Amino acid sequence: MSAVDTQAPDSKLQLTVKIDKPSTCLRHVVVTIPRAEVDRYFRKTFDEIAPRADLPGFRPGKVPRKLLESRFKQTALDQVKSGLVMDSLQQITEGGEFSAISEPDMDYGAVDIPDTGDFTYEFKIEVRPEFETPNWKGLELTKTEYKLSDEDVDKQLIRTLERITAGEAFDGEAQVGDRVVVSIRFSLDGKEVSSLDESMVTLRSKLSLADSIIENFGELMVGTREGDVRETKVKIFETSLNESLRGKEVDATITVDEIRRVNVEGLSGATLEMLGFDTATELRDFVRAELERQAEYHQNQLLREQVTAKLTEGADWELPQAVVRRQADRELHRRVLELRRSGFTDDQIRSVINGVRRNIEGTTQDALRQHFVLEKIAEDLGIEPTEAEYESEIELIATQSDLSPRQVRAKLERSGQMDALRNQILERRVIETIVGEAKLSSTDGGSILKAEPDEFAVEFLVAPVTQSLPEAKYDEKPEDGVESKSVKPT
Repeated sequence: MSAVDTQAPDSKLQLTVKIDKPSTCLRHVVVTIPRAEVDRYFRKTFDEIAPRADLPGFRPGKVPRKLLESRFKQTALDQVKSGLVMDSLQQITEGGEFSAISEPDMDYGAVDIPDTGDFTYEFKIEVRPEFETPNWKGLELTKTEYKLSDEDVDKQLIRTLERITAGEAFDGEAQVGDRVVVSIRFSLDGKEVSSLDESMVTLRSKLSLADSIIENFGELMVGTREGDVRETKVKIFETSLNESLRGKEVDATITVDEIRRVNVEGLSGATLEMLGFDTATELRDFVRAELERQAEYHQNQLLREQVTAKLTEGADWELPQAVVRRQADRELHRRVLELRRSGFTDDQIRSVINGVRRNIEGTTQDALRQHFVLEKIAEDLGIEPTEAEYESEIELIATQSDLSPRQVRAKLERSGQMDALRNQILERRVIETIVGEAKLSSTDGGSILKAEPDEFAVEFLVAPVTQSLPEAKYDEKPEDGVESKSVKPT
């Protein structure tokens, strides 16, 4: 246990903080605020209420103090409670006693300010483990150099056209590489578990779902025609978040709704215009740039893996399962943003994310350990993402979507993913700094263009899971930020 007395002049609070450490990543905090500070906040609050107080028989600002304090007691109490809690929390988290990785967990409704005596409240908070910064200078690393030939660009051009054009309706038997619109009903003992409706997939050997794989998808679907129905069985992964269906085998009924085929040779001016290009050369340049970004991504990922493996050798902290599960979405968001800004397709991203989900807890534990170490180094070096870096990342993400940079930013802010974007930028800058100080050797990585995958990924949970985001326990002021011009007694 540790106790901290915070003596601060002027507007800052005098308070006492006692911190218990139940586990590596959890702190139990008890905050005591002296009565003098509580009274100071009440005086300030009533001073703010007085000019706006609306009571019959009195002009605004002329209500006697004792009557004001009597009639507006509850209003003032609510404001003082909110102000003391918010200000003390900010002061504590900025004090450097710990590095928080979540919002404080407290029962705000149960917090009461006594009529006399000091004000005490408590909360729990998830924190970064305490550790010494590892020595990161002079690491021996191997940089993988990839080759990009004109033949690679030609192959990728074909793949790109197959990806970004829907193709034409085809009245014949489906072949590997065709687009197939399918509806799949999943059931257990005759009762529907979930259904995937009219989803367009590329026909490959396997169909990868978020929590299972249809291993014989290609075998089932090659040779089918529109309207055909195929049946098979699918096993839910043992790592599924739906505990009642872990490891269960369910029935899958697949209906072929439509077959589409891309005519690569028939690329017309109208198609180029639809894709946003004036000439085939422009399209080719776009494809080359896309491959170059992917090569850079793979090169950086291999360097990152080497760096984090060396820096986290002694990072054997026990991370509570609750912490890992809450951070899992953040790790998925970080991966998606990194892949999207590096020019990967939605299909490729889904495939990677589905793979991550199959071992989400183990992957998140590794990612958390890496992030804790990289963030600590960033703090030591004073690294923090700039607004220009945010704008650059958002611009790259926008080029991979149909949205403008402004719309991308709004979407990220609305979904709470700006924090994931911050972590992505911060970690990359730290890795670049470490690589710049490393002893580098190089190796030939061959062609960046890899063989077509044998599976197509769909972001769909056969065993659905109901999850909700944590709600804010308190608000400093209304969402619109507007304060009323008059105050009526409660």
